Amino acid sequence: QVQLVESGGGLVQAGGSLRLSCAASGRTFGNYAMGWFRQAPGKERECVAAISWSGGYTYYRDSVKGRFTISRDNAKNTVYLQMNSLKPEDTAVYYCAAKAYQGILRMVLATTEGYPYWGQGTQVTVSS
Repeated sequence: QVQLVESGGGLVQAGGSLRLSCAASGRTFGNYAMGWFRQAPGKERECVAAISWSGGYTYYRDSVKGRFTISRDNAKNTVYLQMNSLKPEDTAVYYCAAKAYQGILRMVLATTEGYPYWGQGTQVTVSS
């Protein structure tokens, strides 16, 4: 139904910036809530940021608030994650996820469980 492909990861020094993109294919992309998740080796997957289907509501993990910005362009079927002031602890594989949800409840948007569509992930490495 929905296919997601992430891009934009890479190796940067601490304090640098990256912009991740997630291109989606499938029907009714505009009705899907989107999230960015990350997973470091040996650690649980965690939500970094999420955005409602309308783009009017966004949520961020406390550790990235003020540094990361999530946005979407429904006309291009693409969601972005702008990452500034990167830290070594941001190193992880970043995944894009989507679900058919039109609400704004934080617990729905920001939890791994319940997202049925996932991309393959893109590696982000921040060196010190």
